[in-house]
Amino acid sequence: MKVSELAKNLNLTVLIEGDHWDSDITVPACCDLLSVAMGTLPEGCAWVTVMSNINTLAVASLTDAACVILALKTAVEDNFLAKAEATGITVLRSPDHIFDTALKVYKQLENN
Repeated sequence: MKVSELAKNLNLTVLIEGDHWDSDITVPACCDLLSVAMGTLPEGCAWVTVMSNINTLAVASLTDAACVILALKTAVEDNFLAKAEATGITVLRSPDHIFDTALKVYKQLENN
């Protein structure tokens, strides 16, 4: 399933379309500890987190995540959005908790 399809199917808020808008998602992943995420996020994942700082974008880029989904309507600052735009990171937002968001992503991938 493509990131664009997931965003539409789950009614996620699109903050930045980024370079991976038409990329396939491999698996959902949940992690809020950036050092752990950096070493464990699988390539092409839909990373669900509440971390909305510049380092989150660096980890997403290093791991080649398909997108970052900010759970719980996590607020973002203008510098975060500017950096995401500049680096092509796809950023979405969900009103749901991290686990619930990841479970919805999993179910979408399973049914695809």
